[in-house]
Amino acid sequence: MSFGEKLKLVGIKSKTFIVECKRVFHATKKPGKQEFLVIVKVAGFGMIAIGAIGFVLQTGKQILFKG
Repeated sequence: MSFGEKLKLVGIKSKTFIVECKRVFHATKKPGKQEFLVIVKVAGFGMIAIGAIGFVLQTGKQILFKG
């Protein structure tokens, strides 16, 4: 494959990427206040749950392997 062919391939891939990005930006929308609050609550609950699981595992490990 020659340099010119590689350059053309990179140009085609770049153009395809830009077209796909434009399509995604046109399809997305800014969430409303209610939708945003739901997302914040779900993400917060997930962080608390993962933190609690990690705390329980770490505490259990310290209790079991204390000595």
